Amino acid sequence: MPINLKGRSLLTLKDFTPLEINYLLDLALDLKRKKRAGIRGDLLAGKNICLIFEKTSTRTRCAFETAVFDEGGNVTFLTNSQMGKKESIEDTARVLGRYYDGIEFRGFKQETVDALAKWSGVPVWNGLTDLYHPTQVLADLLTIKEHVFKPLNKVKLAYVGDARNNMGNSLMIGAAKMGMSFAAVAPSSLFPAEDLTAECRRIASETGGSLLITDDIAEGVRDADVIYTDVWVSMGEEDRFEERIKLLRPYQVNKSMMDLTGNDDTIFMHCLPAFHDLNTSVAEEVQRKYGLSEMEVSDEVFRGPRSVVFDEAENRLHTIKAAMVASLN
Repeated sequence: MPINLKGRSLLTLKDFTPLEINYLLDLALDLKRKKRAGIRGDLLAGKNICLIFEKTSTRTRCAFETAVFDEGGNVTFLTNSQMGKKESIEDTARVLGRYYDGIEFRGFKQETVDALAKWSGVPVWNGLTDLYHPTQVLADLLTIKEHVFKPLNKVKLAYVGDARNNMGNSLMIGAAKMGMSFAAVAPSSLFPAEDLTAECRRIASETGGSLLITDDIAEGVRDADVIYTDVWVSMGEEDRFEERIKLLRPYQVNKSMMDLTGNDDTIFMHCLPAFHDLNTSVAEEVQRKYGLSEMEVSDEVFRGPRSVVFDEAENRLHTIKAAMVASLN
């Protein structure tokens, strides 16, 4: 069946079928091979892309900008607009839609990126909101395909930590869409929202996937092909370090947890940035206040042979490029 995503926004993977997601992954792999071969692309030639950032970024900004430049397009990085201050989101979207062929948004409210898509008249890509991070999950799925030598619908993914944040939500959606076995392993107070869990169970029932929500670490990670974690405190929640450390300290991904899988081939994934050492100012402050030198993942696992975090980070570029090319070319 031919897949046509021209004009489509990427706001959440809930809006995409498994066939469409697979198409984006295959396209990303093709574009990755082309870049590795040193072939300069022109699939976004003449296209102008606006990147709107409310939150700080390393991978998302660099991946979007490099992806556009690789394929011959142009980028505006916008952080100081009047959107939501002197000008409504609707009015801003209507203006930007006259200037640009596509818009990326990275910020707080999902309602903002939804409104940009509604009113701009051009494709909009969600670079992260408090609810969803779909471009990250596309990179994660591509990384799993490259490092776990079985079909996605035979893979077990265990997400450990804060299971109600944007990564917990988005991985659960992506896994359900692709028929994977997904386990959210977290304290009960950090379980994903019940309505989203119910929706993902419905999706999984249609795709052959399965969904486990548990606070039992041994049960959750058993037989996992992938253990995935994220920071314990998301952007905008910095006042909750003490609370989260108390809740999540038993859920640190370390060698003992990796051994609990019973699978010598389990890989470790993290969307980054990661607090695995003391080489950042935030980590130093946490160490002074709480005595921790590592948080969500041990340095041993992060730097170990089963960690694929930098391959995963690279794949942000290729999957973001695929999302834009599919929408605009």
